[in-house]
Amino acid sequence: MNANPLRLAAFFAVVCLAAVSPASAHHMMDVDLPTTFTQGLLSGLGHPVIGLDHLAFLIAVGVAVGVGGLSLALPIVFVAASALGVWLHVLEFNLPGVELIVAASVVLIGVLVALGRELPLAAWAALFGLAGIAHGYAYGESIVGAEPAPLWAYLIGLVIIQSALSVGVALITRRSGKSVSAIAPRLAGAVVVGVGLTALLGQLIPGA
Repeated sequence: MNANPLRLAAFFAVVCLAAVSPASAHHMMDVDLPTTFTQGLLSGLGHPVIGLDHLAFLIAVGVAVGVGGLSLALPIVFVAASALGVWLHVLEFNLPGVELIVAASVVLIGVLVALGRELPLAAWAALFGLAGIAHGYAYGESIVGAEPAPLWAYLIGLVIIQSALSVGVALITRRSGKSVSAIAPRLAGAVVVGVGLTALLGQLIPGA
């Protein structure tokens, strides 16, 4: 067997073991609200990376787009929707059960990638858009109440890091020549499912 799929699976497993806390606990500023442009930017750049469920979703987006030969505009749908989600939180729009939605979205995209599902472009766009709003709303918890400068910097950081991760993974996956039925992306999808289930259990059973 080619070692590449095993390396990929091992990489995701290490990442999973490195961070298993739910999205609501992630914060780059040790729970302190960013007060400067630099703090806002660093928080925006770091939030999707230290939040394992968010990171897993972004990687799964890239894998799905890469192996499916889909438009690179699709990850931007998620990124734009997440920015909208942040604003909805800042504007105090009520979105109940957002952490459950985030966890469920990670499980769903992981299952789709693990099973090698090929969906219509509109279906992927809808999934990325709706999930993006939920992930963004969860991101917004760490910036609500901030002044305009750190708030805008936070959004800039989110857009940069999420675009880089999702599009970057899509390009790498596409260049690997793997198809949706190949073992490497399906193993990656399985690991993403595990991340999502861990987050889901953390929400349903606090302390689990």
